[in-house]
Amino acid sequence: MKHFRRRKKRTAIKFTALITAPMLIALLANSAISNGRMIHPYELSKTGAEQSHYSAKKSTEPQESRIKQTEIDISDIPSVLSEGYGVNAETDDDMLQKLVSPLEMVSTNQGEKPYPSESEWNIGGGTIVRTTYGKYSGDCIFDLANGGQVNNKTSVPNETLIEESKYLPDFDITDTSEPQVLIYHTHTTESYEPYVREEYDPSFNYRTTDETKNMIMVGDAIQAELEAQGIGVVHVRTIHDYPSYNGSYGRSRESIVPILEQYPSIKVALDIHRDAISSENTAYQPFLIINGREAAQIMIISGCDDGTLGMPNYMKNFHFACTLEQKFETDHPGFTRPILFDYRHYNQDLTTGSLLIEVGSHGNTLEQAQYSGQLIGRSLGELLNSMKGIK
Repeated sequence: MKHFRRRKKRTAIKFTALITAPMLIALLANSAISNGRMIHPYELSKTGAEQSHYSAKKSTEPQESRIKQTEIDISDIPSVLSEGYGVNAETDDDMLQKLVSPLEMVSTNQGEKPYPSESEWNIGGGTIVRTTYGKYSGDCIFDLANGGQVNNKTSVPNETLIEESKYLPDFDITDTSEPQVLIYHTHTTESYEPYVREEYDPSFNYRTTDETKNMIMVGDAIQAELEAQGIGVVHVRTIHDYPSYNGSYGRSRESIVPILEQYPSIKVALDIHRDAISSENTAYQPFLIINGREAAQIMIISGCDDGTLGMPNYMKNFHFACTLEQKFETDHPGFTRPILFDYRHYNQDLTTGSLLIEVGSHGNTLEQAQYSGQLIGRSLGELLNSMKGIK
């Protein structure tokens, strides 16, 4: 707790440059309701030249080349943050916290399942396909107004969800020294490739108790960016899926319920995972280039209740999911895969800001996942700060 308070003070001056938040708040204050419905924050500023950004097209087919990179050009996106810095303007990437590469981190306690060392890799037998997923299509897919998509796997009509996607998140964000974000990992030991390579080690199951190489490392990257923007965070570092994978969600629930009771100030609860996209003898590495660096593509999962899951407020989580998805895509087009809206519980009954985020897949690298964690934390922090005083 003392850690994020100290960081908040140290970075207060640095982040006064984030003038987008007060501008957004002022706009929302002047026009909070449209036809009886809350206006989405990104609708308020999407005018003129910005239209070209929101309608920018991405590749519709993944690249199947084993090592081919597909870059998404975002050089034409205007950046308010760069104004006023003179000739050597800071880029979005310059504003991120400087983190040690996961490959250079050395854990003091690797646990019972260490990450393989360089000499232990048995290469061969499996192919890694580097790919960038573009826009999805199909009857269950629909676009969000300001970027991003939803993959609707439920019986709720798309038309209903499109209307619901226009709502703001159903929670308040305030200026407080108390934590407002909870980060945890139900499948804590999920891990990644060490670096970009054409083949993987089939003997490695992409799980490790080394917190410098598993989902805790990604959570640390998210936490660093949130705290740098003055957002208090509780990061649960407990391993919930080792030695037994079964019952992981019950154990993670036992970890986070007392924290939510201790800190009613927490409005957002993020369960950070990684996906597993594969076919026979093939592991996929979904990535894109952002500011010259490779980032793992991400996916938000927002659960729906079919009447048996005990989540009467599931649509409130969906409001947050849509707002966050559009923020991610506004900042970095192509960063996300469609929101998965499905009949899933995933402990999302505990707050109205509960989501699961898949950061890449097992074919992605440690550094790609860490960088995506930073991008998640940066965008989420800006979104939460922009919400202060709205309701």
